[in-house]
Amino acid sequence: MQPAGDLAARREILTRILRLGALSAGVAGAAVWLRTRSSRPEPPLAPGLRRDLRVAPQAETPDLVLVEGDDPRTLVRRSVDALGGIRRFVARADVVAVKPNMAWDRTPEQAANTNPDVVAEVVRLCLDAGAARVLVGDVSTNEPQRVYQRSGIAAAARAAGAEIVLPEYRRFREVDLRGEALGVWPVFEPFLRADKVINIPIAKHHSLTGATLGVKNWYGILGGQRHRLHQQIHESLADLADFMRPTLTIVDAFRVLLRNGPTGGSLADVALRKTLIAGTDPLALDAWAAKAFWDLDENRLRYLRLAAARGLGTPRFEQLRVAVLGA
Repeated sequence: MQPAGDLAARREILTRILRLGALSAGVAGAAVWLRTRSSRPEPPLAPGLRRDLRVAPQAETPDLVLVEGDDPRTLVRRSVDALGGIRRFVARADVVAVKPNMAWDRTPEQAANTNPDVVAEVVRLCLDAGAARVLVGDVSTNEPQRVYQRSGIAAAARAAGAEIVLPEYRRFREVDLRGEALGVWPVFEPFLRADKVINIPIAKHHSLTGATLGVKNWYGILGGQRHRLHQQIHESLADLADFMRPTLTIVDAFRVLLRNGPTGGSLADVALRKTLIAGTDPLALDAWAAKAFWDLDENRLRYLRLAAARGLGTPRFEQLRVAVLGA
């Protein structure tokens, strides 16, 4: 077993890389491996439904990839290649649901929604792998058609070949999530029907939890009065992490909303980090970004501990295999 002091040192090194933007020439082009081992349109689906769409681990690939560069599309390709390539995650004839953060009536520069170039490149990769359909959608907080247009995501994803799905009444089904905080909720149907699900949150500040990342992005598959979930936010996030276990998670940190999230608005609150984090452990991805950008850990983001206790991943990213790719 690795000594606790060594793990603490690894954790500090990894978070410092993100915090300082220090993907330097020393690691440029190389992998650094660290290893220690709304409504009720239909009856409810079967109780206890889980969307476990994870892929099998591979001993020869990292658990997490951190990559920096000037082009968001290149960051996507490099990170997915480092994880084993898109065909590890998407098979021919799959229907893939892609979940960006597309909640707010904001431009890409304001960093309240996922970078449209990141979403578009994920769509291209899925179609290159032979996916039959790629569906892109979110249950927006602001008016959906306006959000889809102003975020730039709808146009970019459509140009790449995706089908854009609006959160219309008919597209929800009630599901008994069987969680500790979440019972029966309307769920956006594309994420119930897809063969594979790819989560693409943006890294940004959140006024309630301190940060909103991959697990919080699952709020965007729910209809109904989601503000009620804030009364038990960490429990509800753990329930969502249990319900939706994605094929792949890609955290967009090209622009990071450091303050006044989740809606943002002022460019003064946005930092250009030109970074992307990808992997198969959603908890580790959230933990890394939260620590690097806001110095938050699982003591503040309690949902990480709750979800880890259910066996859904680990917030101890320093214990995983990590590849760091420079510009």
